[in-house]
Amino acid sequence: MIYLESPSTDPEFNLALEQYVFDEMDQNEEYFMLWQNDNAVIIGKNQNTIEEINRRYVEEHGIKVVRRLSGGGAVYHDMGNLNFTFIVNGEDASNMDLHAFCRPIARALNQLGVPAKVNGRNDITIEGRKFSGNSQYIRGGRIMHHGTMMFDSDLTVLSECLRVSKDKIQSKGIKSVRSRVTNIREYLPRDITLKQYKEMLVRFMEEDSPMGRHAFTKEEMARVEEIRRNRYGLWEWNYGYSPRYRIKKERRVEGCGTLLVSMDAKDGRIENLEFYGDYFGNGDTAELADALRGCRLEKEALLAALYDVNVERYINHLSKEQLAQILTE
Repeated sequence: MIYLESPSTDPEFNLALEQYVFDEMDQNEEYFMLWQNDNAVIIGKNQNTIEEINRRYVEEHGIKVVRRLSGGGAVYHDMGNLNFTFIVNGEDASNMDLHAFCRPIARALNQLGVPAKVNGRNDITIEGRKFSGNSQYIRGGRIMHHGTMMFDSDLTVLSECLRVSKDKIQSKGIKSVRSRVTNIREYLPRDITLKQYKEMLVRFMEEDSPMGRHAFTKEEMARVEEIRRNRYGLWEWNYGYSPRYRIKKERRVEGCGTLLVSMDAKDGRIENLEFYGDYFGNGDTAELADALRGCRLEKEALLAALYDVNVERYINHLSKEQLAQILTE
């Protein structure tokens, strides 16, 4: 096995790096990689992004939202979290024991005196609380297994950015199962830093199975950046890839009244839109809906579509900015 370390903490780059290793590095080799991300929510491939995140909180706090290649639920990353990836071959990848990739992490923690266990959902837990969520991407007899290790993550931020709206959403996306979570650091017999934990984990893996090392070249990094730019940095992948869904919103707006919105969206864009409520207005809101049909659900895009539209003609005392906020939060 070859050990890899990412030189970046950018979540878009790191998911591109995983894909590069999986698709383009020597497939006769197997790889183990450790990496960290700055604040980010990582969405499962088959999920509806809007349904998984507290969008207002995420945007206000500069938290990136990136979709990965593998399925499973949404997870939060920050610099108190360490991620691991195994990329290996399997004769019949579909029958691969998913726990096989979690057990080395649990054993390493057991050696440190932490009672970590692998549970039936392919999570790793301590005293019933999850600190590691895992998922897999399988193609062509090749397996990418990756997971989180929350060492000292900010659990307050985690709960806020994954606190979803109470709006009624009907979606075919796979919904996350929320679990009680914890940090590894709380259970260590003696306190160590994340850097020390990472070094100890690498030593354990090398003792278990000798590993070579690979240093990425400038050319490889340029290729990873190209993958990032063409997939993981795109709104169309991170938001627009979401399945069709219907959402109903109800908001009380000061000076306006109660506004009810019924909206159908596909590929992250508005398909149908209807407004109801006890507000006043002189225009037909069907005209307002027509102006937004086909627009992607992103505040800047909505404001651009409304540039020449007098929203208050249709809904008194409602600004363009307020409408865009209601439709995207």
